[in-house]
This record gives sequence, structure tokens and C-alpha cells, in this order.
Amino acid sequence: MEEKLRRVTLWLKKTFGDQPIPQYEVNSRTVDILYELVECNETRDRDVSLVIDDMKQKTAEYESEVNYLQDLLMESVNLSFNSLSSAGTSYLNALVDSAMALETRDTSLASFIPAINDLTSDLHATESRNREMELELTSLRKKLTAALVLEKHLQEDLKKTEEHLAMEKAKADSRTQNMKFLKDKSEDFKFRIKAAEEQLSASGMDPSLTHQSLVSLSEKLTELKQQTVPLKKKLESYLDLTPNPSLARVKIEEAKRELNALEAEFSSKVDMMALSVPEPSKRRFT
Repeated sequence: MEEKLRRVTLWLKKTFGDQPIPQYEVNSRTVDILYELVECNETRDRDVSLVIDDMKQKTAEYESEVNYLQDLLMESVNLSFNSLSSAGTSYLNALVDSAMALETRDTSLASFIPAINDLTSDLHATESRNREMELELTSLRKKLTAALVLEKHLQEDLKKTEEHLAMEKAKADSRTQNMKFLKDKSEDFKFRIKAAEEQLSASGMDPSLTHQSLVSLSEKLTELKQQTVPLKKKLESYLDLTPNPSLARVKIEEAKRELNALEAEFSSKVDMMALSVPEPSKRRFT
């Protein structure tokens, strides 16, 4: 710990110089932290020193090369940088900038041509990619337009479907109300029919005068009338023959009497029912 404290103290004196060193608590933890800081600082100083030395060496090499090139130009073509015109200086600077942009090793033609060829190839490849991207973009635009048109049609279809559903719902509601009305009306009719039947039964009406009996008689009468139709046609077929007037008249009279009897029976029963049925009590339909 004493060795670490000694190095820390020397480093603090070197760092602060003539200024007083700040007070700090001297213990093992504080000394260890400051010692690590001393080592990091010394390592950084060594690295910085190495970088500075390397840069100085490269600067000296560049200056030596510049002097060599200037002497070479002066000896070969009697040309120096200071003797160049403003246009020549501009051209030289443009040449240097081009070499730096193309990242060539030097400014010789052998270095410029491959670099320009590579740059041209990159340009062609970039233009080709741009054309492909334009084609892809055009295709995407067409697809987007088709999708938008389809979306519009779907929205219109959806709107029509919703309107149709609303109309059908209104119709269904109306049918439901009508069915409820008819059901209530049917219940009312059943109640009134039952009340009328009870009144008829209480008044001692003949069961043959009920609605069902009258309907049955009406059906029989209709059936008999239908049966007479083929008989009449058959009778018409015999009209061309030499008739037996007395026998024909007897058959016709029998058929007429039977038909008249049925009609009279039906009419009398209807009249009797109309006379015997009292006025039914009316029930308000709600």
C-alpha cells in the first residue's frame, strides 16, 4: 500500500503542479481507486506519445517526399509549385482532389483509369438497380390502384348489402307484426266460435244444424251435382235414339225430386239455424 500511495502522490503532484492537492481520505479503497486511475492515465499518456511520435515520423517522411518531388520537378522540367499560375494551381488541386475522391494510390494515369472504370461500373450497376426499382414501383402502383378500386367496389357492395338487410329487416318486422295480429285475431275467433257453440248447445239446437253438418251437406250436394253432369251427358247421348218417353220422364222426375229434396233440406236447415242462433256477444279485439 505504501508503494501505491507513493506513486499516487507523485502523480497528483505532477497533475496539479503548483496548485495544492485536494484533500482526500487516505485508506486502502481510496488508494486502490487512485492507483488504478494513475495506471490508466499513464497508459493513455504512453499511447498518445506513441501516436504523436508516429505522426511526427510520417510528417517528416511526407516533407522529405515533397522536397524530393519538388527537386525532381525543378531538375527535370525546371518547374516548381510556386512558379505555377493560378490556373495550373487549380488544375493541380483538382487532380489531387480527384485522386483523393477515387482513392487512388497516386495521380498517375495507370491509377486513374482503373478507378474511373470501377466508378463507371458502379454507376451502371446503380442505374440498373434504379430501373429495376422503377419497374417494381410501377407494378406496385398498378397493384395499389387495383386494390383501391377493389376496396371502393367492396365498400359499395357492403353499403348495398346493408341497405338490403335493413329493408329485409323492416319487412321481417312487418311480417312479425302481421303474424302477431293474425294470431291474436285467430284466438279471438276461436273464443267467439266457442262461445257461439256453447250458446247453441244451451238453446237445444239440433246437432245437424251445426256449421260442420252444414258444410258436410253442402259437400254432398256439390258431389251430387257433379255426379249429375256425366248422367246428363249420358242422357244426351240417348236423345238421338228412339226414346221411351214415359220411362225417360219417370227417371228425370225421380232425379229432379231427389235434387229438389236435398236443396230443400239444406235450405230449411240453414233457415232454422239462422232463426235459432241468438246474437253472439261481441268481444273487443286488442
